Amino acid sequence: MSQDDKTNQQWGGRFNEPTDAFVQRFTASIQFDQRLYRHDIQGSIAHATMLETAGVLTAEERDAIIDGLKEVQANIESGKQEWSIPLEDVHMNVESALTDKIGITGKKLHTGRSRNDQVATDIRLWLRDEIDAIATELTRLQNGMIGLAEKEADTIMPGFTHLQTAQPVTFGHHLLAWNEMLERDFGRLMDCRKRLNQSPLGAAALAGTTYPIDRNLTASLLGFDQPTRNSLDSVSDRDFAIEFCAFSSLLLTHMSRMSEELILWTSAQFNFINLPDRFCTGSSIMPQKKNPDVPELVRGKTGRVTGHLISLLTLMKSQPLAYNKDNQEDKEPLFDAVDTVKDCLRAFADMIPAIESKKDSMLEAAKRGFSTATDLADYLVRKGVAFRDAHEIVGKSVAYGIAENKDLSEMSLEELQQFSDTITADVFDVLTLEGSVAARNHIGGTAPNQVRAAAKAALQLISSRN
Repeated sequence: MSQDDKTNQQWGGRFNEPTDAFVQRFTASIQFDQRLYRHDIQGSIAHATMLETAGVLTAEERDAIIDGLKEVQANIESGKQEWSIPLEDVHMNVESALTDKIGITGKKLHTGRSRNDQVATDIRLWLRDEIDAIATELTRLQNGMIGLAEKEADTIMPGFTHLQTAQPVTFGHHLLAWNEMLERDFGRLMDCRKRLNQSPLGAAALAGTTYPIDRNLTASLLGFDQPTRNSLDSVSDRDFAIEFCAFSSLLLTHMSRMSEELILWTSAQFNFINLPDRFCTGSSIMPQKKNPDVPELVRGKTGRVTGHLISLLTLMKSQPLAYNKDNQEDKEPLFDAVDTVKDCLRAFADMIPAIESKKDSMLEAAKRGFSTATDLADYLVRKGVAFRDAHEIVGKSVAYGIAENKDLSEMSLEELQQFSDTITADVFDVLTLEGSVAARNHIGGTAPNQVRAAAKAALQLISSRN
């Protein structure tokens, strides 16, 4: 048995016995990193192109390699490729398939590079494409959310602190609060994309290469802004994966908060909204049930994505420079975080615009809990009463209302005046829910015209991204 027969032909020259079969399976990543095949081939085409300009390959060798790589890609996409565990990963599988097709010329492709810079390049290329897809879906969600906010600019509902009725707001204003979270998330996603868009290709194993390579050319061919500046850092850096998972964790945290409110609002106890049947499921035993499974699952998947962030932080926390096999464990958490984020965004982007508000229920809920109490205090202050005194007067008014089962707006002028003779008939202008909402007529306020203006500005901000 020859040396090449006993060991992995891509790196087995130094070894005297074959790798244990279990160790092959344990150390292989082809089971999950095969999804990088397109980006691996993209990087290899750029590398071959550069090697020809550097005089390492002839034009004929370059063309043979590029044509062979395109054929390998076609075979993968048609399902003809057989992935090999002994070849360990997507890089060696692609290179082996190429060599099978074009012969010894295929073995020249790896000149001036290592699997270390190759995988770092592949992941960046792959994640960059995924970020672009996620940005598109996040924008779709924001557009749908803002559109619903415009539609619901006049729909009054209670605003809450401590989950207790606080002050009246509008449903549109509440939806725009959600959009503010998503807008910050979009910014973080773009920051992540900017930082990852540097090419590690050419860093080789850790110290660069003695061949006359042109890293600026490969960076340009692959759409990177520039090459990375330090070969040691180039092959060992996974900050971009951690940063993406940090973005994902915060995005899902925001979506989980939204989900919690959607779940509450669909309950019989709130009865604020209706989710279309296509986003819900029923019960196997209780025929009346309509369960908000989509928001519940999004809420649940938040822990999964946050776990991936912790996994990557833990993975990197003790690694010396440069590359270590530990880094093979970066892919599955990152891949699953991407898949989960895309699924959750798609579900929300489809569901949010289809929400139907139950305006009467929202309005009735806003009437409970003395939500205009602060408006009464502000009214007294404008009449010259010190705020702390106004606070006490309103507190006594609320206590009276609780005892008499009356909202402030339902009390007569005489009842209100027993707490302060400063109160006059114009008080009822501020005690109505409509008056309370309309009075907050400033940037960021709840007044319907401000909500519409904010929605318009948010749409303009989104359109400016292009």
